[in-house]
Parts: sequence; structure tokens; C-alpha cells
Amino acid sequence: MLDRRKFLKIAGLSVAGIMLAPTLNIRDETLFANSSKQKPKHYSRKWAMVINLEACAKKPDCRDCIEACNIVHNIPDLSGPKEEVKWIWQTPYIAAFPEHINMVNREEVKNLPVTVLCNHCENPPCVKVCPTKATWKREDGIVMMDYHRCIGCRYCMAACPYGARSFNWFDPRLFLKTVNRGFPTRTRGVVEKCNFCEERLVRGLMPACVEACKENALVFGDLAAIDSDVRKILKQRHSFVRKPHLGAEPKVFYIL
Repeated sequence: MLDRRKFLKIAGLSVAGIMLAPTLNIRDETLFANSSKQKPKHYSRKWAMVINLEACAKKPDCRDCIEACNIVHNIPDLSGPKEEVKWIWQTPYIAAFPEHINMVNREEVKNLPVTVLCNHCENPPCVKVCPTKATWKREDGIVMMDYHRCIGCRYCMAACPYGARSFNWFDPRLFLKTVNRGFPTRTRGVVEKCNFCEERLVRGLMPACVEACKENALVFGDLAAIDSDVRKILKQRHSFVRKPHLGAEPKVFYIL
């Protein structure tokens, strides 16, 4: 038989469970309240970006997306190729897609400026080599960085086949003209990269680069949603990714 103390303990836990259950149900029901259509409970977003190279090439000297990213994320202005910190930048087509160059005959295509950034790979090699788990992949596909856990070993930089990570050789805060208080500044000795503007996504906003692009060359959305713009574009247009033979499965797609 249960004594009085054990009986009261079990009864208390039962009441707590009953009181907690409605709260959990409410969270489940409102999880996707901001979506255009109600998604099943097992639904998981998969963020992706599509870059239209022809639309981007209409203004080859445009830096709107780059400057917007720099301002929002407190990226220091360092021009040296070794010291510079970059989240999104441009590189010649032949450098971005060396494996495709033999399939392109038009000279104007070979010289196209290509906007590149972290590819937020399905199988990110950077995550596998990080000894402190300072970089990890979220369920929605975004490859994240924890600046506090980063020890500056740069294993992730060596593993990334896209050169999408930068190392802070100096205190980046000394090279900022203005500081966006809404995003943390970094310190010397840590690695950083594009985060798909996850801090904006949680507020229902588009990534800063997408919002700043006047040519609509950058399209961002949920690859898992059938009615999303990125899903529709990839279904209608031929697309390609950088270095597909490596099996990283980038989530930044290009159309030409």
C-alpha cells in the first residue's frame, strides 16, 4: 500500500501533467500560424536560395546585396585578400563553375559576375570537422556558427570547398563605421560566414541580400513547400549548383 506522502507526490505529478498538456497543444497548433497554408505537424522547413545569373548581370557593378549584408551583420571593411571578411561576394563565372566552363561557348557568360555565399549544404563538410561543434546544421537546413564556441582552428575553412568562411585576424569591431545593435559583433580569432539571415527569418523577414536586390535576381524560400517561389522556379527552369561532384548538395541554386 502507498503511504500518504507517496500518494500526494503521485497525485501532484498527475495534476501538473494535466495542466501542462493544453499548453503543449497550443504550441503545436500555432507553430505554423504565420504560414500561407497550415502544414502538418511533422513538416520541416528547408530554406534555399535561387540566383538568376542573367538578372544579376544586368548591373555587373551593383553591390546592393553585398552592402546590405555587410551593414546588417557588422562585417568589417578589410580589403586585403587574406584579411577580408565576406559573407556574400562576387567572383567570375569561370572561378565559380570551373567544371562547367567547357560546356559554355559564349564569352559573355564566361565573364559573368557570379554572386556566391555559404551554400548551406545538405551534407556540410564543415560541420563534420569542427572539434567543438561551433558550427552545426539546423533542422531547416541552415548551417550555423556559434562564435563563443569557435576556437579558431580553421578546420571548417579547410573543409569548405567553396571558400565561404572567413577568419578574423584582427578585432573586426575596430573596422566598423557603424554598428547594428541588432546583431552581435565578433572578436579576433573566430570564423564567420553567411547564416541565411536566420535572425531576420524568425521575424518573418527576407534575408537582407534578397530584400536589397532591385533586379529580383535573388529568390529565397522554403524548398519543402510546394507553393514556394524557389520550388516553382526549380521546377520550371534548369538549375545547377557549385561543385556537385563533391556530394555536399548545396542549397544555393543558379539559373542562367
